[in-house]
Amino acid sequence: MDAPENRKPQTLPRYSATFDPHTLSEIRRAAATGIYDIRGGGAKRKVPHFDDLLFLGASMSRYPLEGYREACNTAVTLGNRFAKKPIELKIPITIAGMSFGSLSGQAKEALGRGANMAGTSTTTGDGGMTPEERGHSEQLVYQYLPSRYGMNPDDLRKADAIEVVVGQGAKPGGGGMLLGQKINDRVAQMRTLPKGVDQRSACRHPDWTGPDDLEIKIGELREITGWQVPIYVKVGAARPYYDTALSVKAGADVVVLDGMQGGTAATQDVFIEHVGLPILAAIRPAVQALKDLGMHRKVQLVVSGGVRNGADVAKCLALGADAVSIGTAALVALGDNDPAYEAEYNALGTTAGAYDDWHEGNDPAGITTQVPELAARLDPVKAGQRLANFLNVMTLECQTIARACGKSDVHNLEPEDLVALTVEAAAMAQVPLAGTSWVPGS
Repeated sequence: MDAPENRKPQTLPRYSATFDPHTLSEIRRAAATGIYDIRGGGAKRKVPHFDDLLFLGASMSRYPLEGYREACNTAVTLGNRFAKKPIELKIPITIAGMSFGSLSGQAKEALGRGANMAGTSTTTGDGGMTPEERGHSEQLVYQYLPSRYGMNPDDLRKADAIEVVVGQGAKPGGGGMLLGQKINDRVAQMRTLPKGVDQRSACRHPDWTGPDDLEIKIGELREITGWQVPIYVKVGAARPYYDTALSVKAGADVVVLDGMQGGTAATQDVFIEHVGLPILAAIRPAVQALKDLGMHRKVQLVVSGGVRNGADVAKCLALGADAVSIGTAALVALGDNDPAYEAEYNALGTTAGAYDDWHEGNDPAGITTQVPELAARLDPVKAGQRLANFLNVMTLECQTIARACGKSDVHNLEPEDLVALTVEAAAMAQVPLAGTSWVPGS
């Protein structure tokens, strides 16, 4: 036996920063199956985000407003460029498009109920308009997607706004997926699809290929709806300056800009993690495009992708957005990834808070499923109330920050109210690095 002085000292195993355990696991999975990974949710990698920004509250140089005693407006109007009936919201937070098919009917109803109670709008998603959703949504935005699933002129005329979806933040340049197990009789009928067969949505619209054609399409939609309702154009954050400018040129009333942290029901993991920009990097170029065209605040900018709380909302508004849109946070508010179902999540090979196999349709919370027994677990009335509570808290948090900065309207927040904690965030948001007057790149 070696003497103690001759033994090699014990060291802990050290993983490569490049080939970490997850990467190794993915290589083995791909080698064993020969297929790429599909999942839901948004990007899981760490990128500069709103937590890298801080507000400069009022003290001597600015005077704060007294909380709860001095009014702070949160209302916003979307789509008053051309539409005769723009969308009037009580709060600057909307519900993003999530389809019936991806979500259960109960979840769609709950989104409508919650949005109504909070005084905001919700959005149909890829899959058409359900009577429950229309019936429980006072302000409903109808998504017009490349797939044209469920699209018909009658439903277009029932909508309070139309959102032409060019791209989504989790997959700009790519189409969505809906696996066969989620295509039941009703979903198949609404989408004109065979029951139980996997489908992949198109990544581009079948009847136009560029901004000039989009202008013609927007004109058609205005004729169908009698110029009554706003037309939104939604783009994934990839080239935000040019995409915003071209959307305005094509005649959009509202531009919706979706960052890479935005969720998706199902697409390739490689898409979610490696395509598109963080929303923090996309807002200022989009705002600059609107300013260069003389259209800032005339064409409204709605941003989304990882918005989680009232501070995130306030930071988006300070950077120049008019409103935000939430998706994943809304599903969590309804009850998604609830620890109450931890044992069932474990049985699926995951855990509450990390469940992202939404495409498989086995969601224990009854939200991202078409299994009747699971969907019945979600009470749309109670879930709608939870969503309304969450939206109200987000709004109060945003107001609290605005008042602390001396603003009587949340839309009066501005870049000068912000500093960044990192060089990357300072460069992306174009605000000073904390403790300095330096804006990287300026």
